[in-house]
Amino acid sequence: MIQYSILFVLASCSTQRQISKTANKDLFTDSSVAHAHVGISVFDASANKYLYNHNGEKYFVPASNTKLFSCYAALKYLGDSLPGIRYWENDTAVYLTGTGDPSLLHSDYRKQPVIEFLQRTKKHLYITDTNWKEEALGAGWSWNDYNDTYMAERSALPVYGNMIHWVQEIAEGVSNENQEGQTPSIYSIPEINWKVRFAGITRKAFFVQRDRAENLFMITEGTEKKKEQDVPFVTHGIQSAIELLPDTIGKQIGYKEVFRKQPPVLNTIYSQPLDSLLQPMMYRSDNFFAEQTLLMVSQAKLGEMNDGRIIDTLLKTDLRELPQKPRWVDGSGLSRYNLFTPNDFVMLLQKMKQEIGMKRLQGILPTGGRGTLSNLYKQDSNYIFAKTGTLSGVVALSGYLYTKKNKLLIFSVLVNNHTGSAGTIRKRVEAFLNGIRDRY
Repeated sequence: MIQYSILFVLASCSTQRQISKTANKDLFTDSSVAHAHVGISVFDASANKYLYNHNGEKYFVPASNTKLFSCYAALKYLGDSLPGIRYWENDTAVYLTGTGDPSLLHSDYRKQPVIEFLQRTKKHLYITDTNWKEEALGAGWSWNDYNDTYMAERSALPVYGNMIHWVQEIAEGVSNENQEGQTPSIYSIPEINWKVRFAGITRKAFFVQRDRAENLFMITEGTEKKKEQDVPFVTHGIQSAIELLPDTIGKQIGYKEVFRKQPPVLNTIYSQPLDSLLQPMMYRSDNFFAEQTLLMVSQAKLGEMNDGRIIDTLLKTDLRELPQKPRWVDGSGLSRYNLFTPNDFVMLLQKMKQEIGMKRLQGILPTGGRGTLSNLYKQDSNYIFAKTGTLSGVVALSGYLYTKKNKLLIFSVLVNNHTGSAGTIRKRVEAFLNGIRDRY
């Protein structure tokens, strides 16, 4: 027994040394990484032990790796289908409460059960947002990114992804730059009655800039034949949704600050299969989907949409055994206030494997050559399933790796404070993980 224990310790030390050599050769010596803050954890799922830890217990800004926690919460508490809207009715009216479902009139989803329900009813419609306890933008988000697609506002009743899709088209054979009096066709989906102005100048690229505080859109015409741009709109709670829905459902929706005589149990219209939301959320690292997902979990578990409360609840219950308690503030990872350790991600991924199962997770997480891994890990098929994360100075990757000996490893690589190219660092991380895959 003593000899066996000694051999086991020696083998463990040998593995640690071998992976350390791989890290030094493929990762740490690269100039893009040499001065960065790096944390790595590699865990053997079948042996239930760490093979390698480098700063595994230290805190890092994880960027979109945060979505793994939102994904776990959704798989745990949202069931098989998204709650699209909750309601109760009497003889004359239907009273609605938003659930945070981001699929309503979103271009990803052709089937719209909530819209069909609202179109069918002959009764008056009223809605309240008393269950909304959040802000439109998350804590620690960069305020001047408000015009970019990755920072759509959060709301209790999202419509169209809380985004206006702008299109400019110029007829074939006509240059807006060269032909006097020729103007391009510019339109939006959905059509809006909000303020639209024109910059009065023409540039090569069509561009739409929204005012920071209101739905005022400044359009700069372009010379390209066709140009499209998505721009987030100001939600004003659920007011913008109330303004945009009537054209689609054929009737007005009235706002009620508080419903009286509300029953203790509301009816629910379910919209989409849960995984039809989680897969694009992880594949394209969709911040809007991730934020609304965490808010839906909050609504389902706590009866209100409140990031702080649901995060605190999850950390005290399902995630109470995390090795290091994270500072977790949003659903997407847009905030630099988020701080997690590589060991935290390894434990979460082990928990997801045990509670959800690898087959389902493989359908949700990107693999080599697909999603945010489309230019990486393409040597073979389906040997890595992982979530990327990128902010300025941050590169992250956490997930599952099948080795050539068919061992399942769980890993987390978090790089902070780099000043190099994110693409170069991702390639170095790929070389490091492929080195481990070849040897184990």
